[in-house]
Amino acid sequence: EAKRPKEWPCASSPVELAGVVSAQQSATMANPMPGAASDLLPHFQLEPQDVYIVKNKPVSLTCRATPATQIYFKCNGEWVHQGEHATQHSTDKGSGLPVMDVRIDISRQQVERIFGLEEYWCQCVAWSSSGTTKSQKAYVRIAYLRKNFEEEPTAKEVSIEQGIMLPCRPPEGIPPAEVEWLRNEELVDPALDANVYVTPGHSLVVKQARLADTANYTCVAKNIVARRRSTSAAVTVYVNGGWSRWAEWSACSTSCGRGWQKRSRSCTNPTPLNGGTFCEGQNMQKNACTTLCPVDGGWSGWSRWSLCALDCTRWRSRECSEPAPRNGGQECQGAELETHNCTSELCSHAAAGPEDVALYVGLVAVAVCLVLLVLGVALLCCRRKEGLDPDAANSSILTAGFQPGSSKPAKAGNSHLLTIQPDLRTATMTYQGALCPRQDGPGKFQLSNGHLLSPLGTGRHTLHHGAPTTEGVDFVSRFAAQSGFRSLPRGTANMAYGTFNFLGGRLLIPNTGISLLIPPDAIPRGKIYEVYLALHKQEGVRLPLAGCQTLLSPIVSCGPPGVLLTRPAILAMGHCVEASTTDWSIRLKKQSCEGTWEDVLQVGEEPASGLYYCQLEAQAVYIFTEQLGRFALVGESLSMVAAKRLKLLLFAPASCSSLEHSIRVYCLRDTPDMLKEVVQQEKQLGGQLIGAPRVLHFKDSYHNLRLSIHDVPSSLWKSKLLASYQEIPFYHLWSGLQPSLPCTFTLERLGPSPCELTCKLWIWQVEGDGQSFNISFNIAKDTRFSDWLVPDSEVGSPALVGPSAFKIPFLIRQKIISSLDTPGPRGADWRTLAQKLHLDSHLSFFASKASPTAMILNLWEAQHFPSGNLAQLAAAVAEVGRQDSALFAISEAEC
Repeated sequence: EAKRPKEWPCASSPVELAGVVSAQQSATMANPMPGAASDLLPHFQLEPQDVYIVKNKPVSLTCRATPATQIYFKCNGEWVHQGEHATQHSTDKGSGLPVMDVRIDISRQQVERIFGLEEYWCQCVAWSSSGTTKSQKAYVRIAYLRKNFEEEPTAKEVSIEQGIMLPCRPPEGIPPAEVEWLRNEELVDPALDANVYVTPGHSLVVKQARLADTANYTCVAKNIVARRRSTSAAVTVYVNGGWSRWAEWSACSTSCGRGWQKRSRSCTNPTPLNGGTFCEGQNMQKNACTTLCPVDGGWSGWSRWSLCALDCTRWRSRECSEPAPRNGGQECQGAELETHNCTSELCSHAAAGPEDVALYVGLVAVAVCLVLLVLGVALLCCRRKEGLDPDAANSSILTAGFQPGSSKPAKAGNSHLLTIQPDLRTATMTYQGALCPRQDGPGKFQLSNGHLLSPLGTGRHTLHHGAPTTEGVDFVSRFAAQSGFRSLPRGTANMAYGTFNFLGGRLLIPNTGISLLIPPDAIPRGKIYEVYLALHKQEGVRLPLAGCQTLLSPIVSCGPPGVLLTRPAILAMGHCVEASTTDWSIRLKKQSCEGTWEDVLQVGEEPASGLYYCQLEAQAVYIFTEQLGRFALVGESLSMVAAKRLKLLLFAPASCSSLEHSIRVYCLRDTPDMLKEVVQQEKQLGGQLIGAPRVLHFKDSYHNLRLSIHDVPSSLWKSKLLASYQEIPFYHLWSGLQPSLPCTFTLERLGPSPCELTCKLWIWQVEGDGQSFNISFNIAKDTRFSDWLVPDSEVGSPALVGPSAFKIPFLIRQKIISSLDTPGPRGADWRTLAQKLHLDSHLSFFASKASPTAMILNLWEAQHFPSGNLAQLAAAVAEVGRQDSALFAISEAEC
């Protein structure tokens, strides 16, 4: 009785006690004690914590408060009887205030009496003279762990260096079970082995299988109740055999005549292990050989005896030539010169007279002159040969009889050649020069990727991969394994991926003009999304077109679909339409989860919903979307004037190594992704670009495209094309769904000398009345444009995460948004900023969003990455009338 306030009666039940407490609380709050302050309200030094009941052992809940006159527990809305409370009183040594500790015990039976979805909870209520205070709720749960795993690992056989994933879904339990993996009863620790990791779903992943990974794997689940083991899964890492290099051929089996030689190899590179397949094929090769037999030399017959000389001797000779020794045969034995003394009248002892001496001296003088003449001619020839360039000599031989024209090639530094507008009239141009440059020349061009294919230019930004390459392959395969993502491209050449949070970032596929901007706060705070961006080949995705519809852009996927975006992301990609509201009806199509394509937006009209919006510009389209998925831009012509832009490219072999020479002509959609595909294809074929790419406006007139080659020198070259022209069907080009196949013109040289060619290529679309427009390409050595592509190594990585993905610094961006979102006097707000940036045709869309200024800045970021000029943006903000000095400081530092 002394522990309760004197004005409280003894409560015989929790219900009666609750009424007393409520009345006391109301009286205390209505008539506070004089001088009482809010700091005299009881506060808890110890609050009850969540606990688990293991088997039938009761648990205790404790709380401590000061200053407190009474503390009672309330469980599931009902007061616990005072007799079940264990109370202790003490004094706080620091403040001198009274401290009260209260403890209650909860049994398993009390918790089991609570049925339904509601969990059993308790909290403390403490009283003082100034009022009451409630503690946090403590939940009491019955701990358990079921015996059966929801999913157990299964045995696997994998090849070495392949990935392994062993699934494991632990049994249901409270608290949730922790999972660990055992390899041959030893704990697998990812911190000690970088080749393994455990996914959030408890699966064990081995990035690249090793022989040491052959073992029995067991998934172990445990909590405070029990420890469960799954069935062991045997993983076998096998090695398929591989052949070693062939050994050298053995010596021929016979030393004379026909025989055999052999060579061998072994299945040891690598040796098959753990059931791996043995090498296919023969381990020995046998080949016929012939060894030349040695032939001993034989003497020819003796020659006639010579005249008798002054010393009364004569001689005769023979040669070792019947047969001559060869193939290691022995030389002839014996003398090849025989002498004999002259007899009787054959020997003459007459002395030489003056006439004979003069004759001998003359013969010697003539011989010396001949020797000197031969040496002089030889020396002169050697000096002339040393002064000649061997390349020039070869070139003179190849170009004998060919007189090049006087036209001069354009300098490499004339960048305006890439921006010349195409001439679609019937005028032609002619150029003379070498068709096949020498391979060893100093001015040789290398066919490589270039800046015209890269939407990034040569900015100063450094892009970082969102994940390592091996993880990228896992990322792609993980999504592609699901039924909704089986059409994703295999590999990472046409795909970018990254991991993003609320700071946003961007993805881009190099050399395609395709990018995805995820603005700040588009991803909810606390969320982390794995996002991908993929380019599809037209033949890989079925996009049904009806009537005069045509594909105007690449087919692009970004996802995964279904993620929650609080602000629109911006998907940028190229298109090939000459936009005009009177000539075209352009629609944005999106593929649904069922695989059907739906029209989600009519470009140029007010969107039916705020989920999508299109900003169509001359070369690119910017799609605002709050739902990721697969998109494509499809157009339908409204008149015969409607035209698509086609890019015309010519490729030829880089050398004239054969008599045949093929010129390949591509007519493809004028978007960067198509250029990238053709350039990669020509790299494999060894082709080299001829001339600058040209643009053709292909009309919706149902007429085919014709190509023909003219003015080929008939004395040097002959065309192997049987018809006078080649023709590409209209629908093949208009639909935009066909693969990029070239038209090939094969020319044959009539001899080995000519290696230069001057000709014209005409391309035209025949109209109904017979009129045509033509484009002339000049095919010559000096018009090779392989230097307009930069190597892949100079193109940035495809993922950029966080503030470094944006030109505008994050704090400056927030200042601009907070400054211009609020309507200002005389329109000095986001509307004027849109006008200064030439985006005022989209005011209705910007106004429909919570932050119009953020939409404008996001679009500016998508249009100007990475070479955006912050100084120009700062000037536009200053013209609005809300100049921010910090923006100028940062823009000057960045520019």
